[in-house]
Amino acid sequence: MTLARTRSVSLVGVDGFVIDVEAAITSGVPGLHLVGLPDAALNEARDRVRAAIFNSGEDWPNRHVTVSLFPASLPKRGSTFDLAIAVALLAAAEAVPPRSCAGLVMVGELGLDGRIRSIPGVLPAALAAAHAGCRTVVVPQANAAEAELVPDLQVIPARTLRGLLCLLRDEPPPIEEEDDPLPVRTAPEGLTLGGQANGTGVDLADVRGQAEARRALEISAAGGHHLYFSGPPGCGKTMLAERLPTLMPPLEPEEALEVTALHSVAGTLPPDQPLITRPPFYAPHHTATRPAMVGGGSGRTLQPGAVSLAHRGILFLDEAPEFQSGVLDALRQPLEEGSVRISRTEGTATFPARFTLVLAANPCPCAAAKSIDCSCAPGVRRKYLSKISGPLLDRIDLKLELVPASRAELRYDLEFAESSQVVAERVQEARDRARKRLADTPWRCNAEIPGPELRRRFLPEPEAMHAADEALQNGTLSARGLDRVLRVAWTIADLVGRDQPSPDDVGGALALWTWRRT
Repeated sequence: MTLARTRSVSLVGVDGFVIDVEAAITSGVPGLHLVGLPDAALNEARDRVRAAIFNSGEDWPNRHVTVSLFPASLPKRGSTFDLAIAVALLAAAEAVPPRSCAGLVMVGELGLDGRIRSIPGVLPAALAAAHAGCRTVVVPQANAAEAELVPDLQVIPARTLRGLLCLLRDEPPPIEEEDDPLPVRTAPEGLTLGGQANGTGVDLADVRGQAEARRALEISAAGGHHLYFSGPPGCGKTMLAERLPTLMPPLEPEEALEVTALHSVAGTLPPDQPLITRPPFYAPHHTATRPAMVGGGSGRTLQPGAVSLAHRGILFLDEAPEFQSGVLDALRQPLEEGSVRISRTEGTATFPARFTLVLAANPCPCAAAKSIDCSCAPGVRRKYLSKISGPLLDRIDLKLELVPASRAELRYDLEFAESSQVVAERVQEARDRARKRLADTPWRCNAEIPGPELRRRFLPEPEAMHAADEALQNGTLSARGLDRVLRVAWTIADLVGRDQPSPDDVGGALALWTWRRT
């Protein structure tokens, strides 16, 4: 019996597990047998591997071949094991030295002509290999830039199976034809990678008037606070939301890897952008289903949803009352925990989902531009807005009712409007103050501080709490609402450079949190 081994990676969500791929050639009925809970796509690897080996000029062993994927109790799926299976099989047949592939981790799908095709999820696979102590990975050449983001990991880009075999045999590389241009992968509708909504250069200076809304955007960007805009059509709700990413600081290296890994798994990572460095902006359509919002799938094919595609960025729900109520209420758990867990019969996947939620809504279903033109009865208006449930609104830090800009603001506000760059500098300074205050904690901004820790370690002075105490006393402020108000008060203080929230800061935060349905 001849035995050879290499390694590959199995992904469950964004978590990777290193898999031992063992090939044994024994006597018996000729054929290739896969063991280790392979799914249908992996079982089809027999035909892909056989054709790729033949078209690479290699001989197929006409004997009984068993390929084992260990650990056997972990279900395996997809075509990412093709490359590891082919190399382990050829090593068992002594077509390549078995020792040359024993310490490698290989991921990639084989074409029938022997080309190694790109696959989603290369970055989390490379991270899993590095965390498992592996030092060298073989990936498709088209995905090499992703894998090279992982520090202290040697990446071997491979274009064809034949070229990889020459490398393992220490032979001169073959002359290979250039690959056909890869189709450009585009992000799903509403998803922008890089912090510019709709793929165009946008700036806060484009918005006329709406001074209070601009201030609310600044506070949201500085503290990571959720935001709700209500107002008639044309008052600037969508324009404001689309400009929020331009105020937010670039992602830190660890955050950038997190976000990039999610989009790598989802297959939305553009080939010319191996690392996402700006907060993503995702605006799903109001017909989005619950699995599309929080993630889902069948079996092991679990995919991240909108809340994870917006991780470390903005999730914008325009015309929020038009979304199904179950879809909106599904956001409550990710808002509290910063992650979403998807359970299926065969396993569970956890996706990070720490995002800034921005909701926008018209005051009534007829969406009249002027209140005098609205024909909706008060009961109809209340029913329409009640589609956004109270528990969800209770988790929104900033609530603001917008009015259309006046003619004077539309015509003469140009020279006074601050640009995104100017506001972003203040936001960065405020984040730096918060980061210094939270240096010995696991939290990065004010919105992430848990309520108990907020009241224990970061409670403002008693005289600053007068307005909040009164609101608690008369019942207009809940315990959760108090936590929201305190977080916003700290952000307002950070923006003006105060070491402690003042009474005005707490009062301003309370005014931004309080909102009544009309």
